[in-house]
Amino acid sequence: ISQLIGQEYLYFYDALSPIVDANTIDYDTAFFASRYEKGGADYLNCPMNEKQYYDFIRELNNAEKVPMASFEKPVYFEGCMPIEVLAERGPKTLAFGPLKPVGLTNPHTGKTAFAVVQLRKENKESSAYNLVGFQTKLTYPEQKRIVRMIPGLEKAEFFRFGAIHRNTFINSPGLLSNELEVKSRPGIYFAGQIIGVEGYLESASMGLLASLSAVAKILGKDYIPPPRDTALGALINYLTTSNV
Repeated sequence: ISQLIGQEYLYFYDALSPIVDANTIDYDTAFFASRYEKGGADYLNCPMNEKQYYDFIRELNNAEKVPMASFEKPVYFEGCMPIEVLAERGPKTLAFGPLKPVGLTNPHTGKTAFAVVQLRKENKESSAYNLVGFQTKLTYPEQKRIVRMIPGLEKAEFFRFGAIHRNTFINSPGLLSNELEVKSRPGIYFAGQIIGVEGYLESASMGLLASLSAVAKILGKDYIPPPRDTALGALINYLTTSNV
């Protein structure tokens, strides 16, 4: 791809959170609630007192991480930072971030905890829970050890451990026309996450538009991208216009 487009492509690192078995959660400690009681009780909350929180932060900072390769730079997506990277910014960062307790009253005690780890249902059957904001690059043994420090998750079993992965993308505004065709190499098209969109729907829709554009060219017909005042047209405009 680098040779094709005549420049280095770009990248950032994204990460996944661990998923635990619902049957291994201690529901005498954890409680269901949504922040400020808005909507249904969609989240399962694991409360921490001050000592438990700072013990957790200490062990998280000292835990073994999966090392980067020598040629890689840790460029993270700010909206999906590994939890250990956030913790390195300061001991209270998580307490004011993904572990903030505001708006969550523990029905077991009637009080607000010092920090709260939230879990979200991973499936309709409620048999699996995802740890919200716990994207991580810790090694698997360390993930098990650290997560089991969380009250209510002392005996947690894992369906999936967290992981880090690299997302590569190209400089679409400089490279692609509004038909998603490479300006310098007509007949070659790009679509999906590599052009800079995020999400399954967006990636699939760009693939659809790129294929319609390519088919029109093969058939010798004109292809007109969706208008800019439509959802897909606005996305195409954003991707291929450098001054947006």
